[in-house]
Amino acid sequence: MCSVAFEHSESIKILLATGNFTSAIGLLRLQFEALVRAHWFHFSATEIQINKHLADLTNESANRASKIPMLTEMLEKMEGKAPENALLPLLEFKQYSWKPLSSYIHGGIHAINRHSKGYPIELIEQVLRNSNGLNGTTAYFWSQLTGQANKPKEVMKSFNEFRDCLPSDRLKN
Repeated sequence: MCSVAFEHSESIKILLATGNFTSAIGLLRLQFEALVRAHWFHFSATEIQINKHLADLTNESANRASKIPMLTEMLEKMEGKAPENALLPLLEFKQYSWKPLSSYIHGGIHAINRHSKGYPIELIEQVLRNSNGLNGTTAYFWSQLTGQANKPKEVMKSFNEFRDCLPSDRLKN
C-alpha cells in the first residue's frame, strides 16, 4: 500500500503539470487512503482481513476483500495499537482535508466551483505540499518496517532538507 500511495503521488504531480487540477486533487484522497490502509494492515487488521487482500484476484476474492472497515473505522481500530506519532498525522489530515477531498471525488461544490472558475495558485501549491507531506509520512512508515535503525533517521533528515516542499504548519486542503 505504501507503493500505491507513492504511485498516486507521482500521478498527482503529472496531473498538476498538465493542468488537470480537479483529477489531481481527487487523487490526493486516494493517496491518503492508501497510506491509512497501509497503517491499518500493519497495526490492526486481522490475519483474515490481510489474507483476503493477498488472495489471487477473482470475482469471489474481490467480493470478500471489499468487506472491510471504511476509512474512519480503520483509524478508530488503530487507536491504542498504532503509535501516537503514526496515528496523529493521519487523523489531522483527515480532520482538515476529508470533506473538501470528498467533494472532489463525488463531484461536489469544490470540484464544480474550482473547475468552472479556476484554481488559485495557492491551492495548487497546497495540494502539492500536502501530497509531499503524505509521501514523507509514507516514507517514514515504510522505513520503520525495514527494521534498519538508520532508515527512519535518513527519512527524517530529508524532512529538514526539503522543508520548503512540505506543508507549512497544518495539513489543510
